[in-house]
Amino acid sequence: MDKITESLNNLSTKLWGWVEAFIRNLPNLAVAILVLVIAYFVSRLVNKYSQKVVKKYVPQKSITKLIGRALAVIVVLVGLFLALGVLNLDKTLNTLIAGAGVSGLVIGLALQGALANGIAGIILSFRKRVNIGDWVETSGYTGYVEDIKLNNFSLREPDNNIVIIPNKTITDNPLKNYSITDRARIIIECGVGYESDLEMVEKLTKETINNTFAQNGSNEEVEFFYTTFGGSSIDFVCRYWVDCENGKDKLTAKHKGMLAIKKAFDANDVNIPFPIRTLQFDNKLSMVSESE
Repeated sequence: MDKITESLNNLSTKLWGWVEAFIRNLPNLAVAILVLVIAYFVSRLVNKYSQKVVKKYVPQKSITKLIGRALAVIVVLVGLFLALGVLNLDKTLNTLIAGAGVSGLVIGLALQGALANGIAGIILSFRKRVNIGDWVETSGYTGYVEDIKLNNFSLREPDNNIVIIPNKTITDNPLKNYSITDRARIIIECGVGYESDLEMVEKLTKETINNTFAQNGSNEEVEFFYTTFGGSSIDFVCRYWVDCENGKDKLTAKHKGMLAIKKAFDANDVNIPFPIRTLQFDNKLSMVSESE
């Protein structure tokens, strides 16, 4: 019974000591919290205004965002160190830093994916051929680059949904950037009836596209090639150049080209056939059907 009483007394003494220590450190705790709050708001201001300053010298938006976020993280870390100092946890901080070399390997192995995405994010941010606002196609997704963060790549698809892709996936796979060039080649496939004058169809198609879309320079021209003797048509492909910086421009150019070709074919009695299927029924089956 005496041992139980002694244990309870020791427990109450420790608890009371913790309460007293907490009360004594309340002012320091309040100051530490105030330091962290100030560091948070200062980091936001640093992020905002540093991006404005860097933007004057670096036009690439992804780089300005990366620098702004990095400076904001530094401000928060400084605030954290100051708060620990106010709480007299300097020794604890030194112990943690000393043990970082031992635990760093374990943490690095556990966070391989996060570290790889962070490095890939830095690489993407400094790529001149990928910038925020570009229309790109990568990893099976197409859309505008919404943001490039240290760990992921945000893409806004044509249906306005946001796709979050790990940066490592972007750097490890091909990426097509439609915004790098201002000209693109459109391809239209079609077919005409076997009774058509093929030379006339070729000339008519080329003239129609040339009148609809201007071809710039000697390296750009309307190309026309017959490709296949199909089951119901002689198929061809027509290729031409247009101003194009995103997926919508490409669809619009193809849409206008198809309308122009169809209108020209109708005006010149050129037939665009569709497949015809002949169904042959067995005589016995026909007789059964008639008797029913």
